[in-house]
Amino acid sequence: MNSLVKTFAAAALITVSTFAMAAETSVSKTEKANINLSTAGFALEHYVAVTTEGESAGVEQLFATDFNQKIQASNTQNHSRNGVVKSLKKQKGEKLNCVVSTDILEEAVDYRIAKVTLKFENFTKTDLVTLERVGNEWKVSKSINSYK
Repeated sequence: MNSLVKTFAAAALITVSTFAMAAETSVSKTEKANINLSTAGFALEHYVAVTTEGESAGVEQLFATDFNQKIQASNTQNHSRNGVVKSLKKQKGEKLNCVVSTDILEEAVDYRIAKVTLKFENFTKTDLVTLERVGNEWKVSKSINSYK
């Protein structure tokens, strides 16, 4: 009788913990889907987190459908939205070892141009980012990178 009570108690404990983990998982998925991009500042902040801190939540939501990225180096490269999103998702959790600074270069009602500077030990990456208001959200529509 005593072992039967222990069996039922263990089964109840497993059931409760399974439901608790399932509830926790559904909440975190909901949180990831709701990134606040209501201001250009929030969108720029999230862009920096995605590109430098390995944040992967809301990557698809952050970039405009016509987003493109240009990297100016010894051989100029162009990347589409899909390619950049896929690359950033692979970098989930990877933090860059650099000092980040941001400056707003141009500001209007429906767009911003920001300069994001990443200072690494041996080089500096400059990212000119264009943000546009799309409906009620701000999206990153263009990125031009250069290295020194």
